[in-house]
Amino acid sequence: MKNYTIVKVGNDYVVQAEEQSVLKVASRRRAAKLVVEAAELLDQPLADDAAPASADGSSIAPEAPEGS
Repeated sequence: MKNYTIVKVGNDYVVQAEEQSVLKVASRRRAAKLVVEAAELLDQPLADDAAPASADGSSIAPEAPEGS
């Protein structure tokens, strides 16, 4: 994440990405750590063996109802 800021609002810290507030936490250190973790996740390549998406766009198939 290249364009982010951490702004103090009252007693909380707000992480902003591209000038949009995306996260509110109580600790500046925690906010910075979460930004680093998010950037690492965004830099990882997509997994080829991910579950295929269904027609409605969800990647988890609904469970079949149990018959009695």
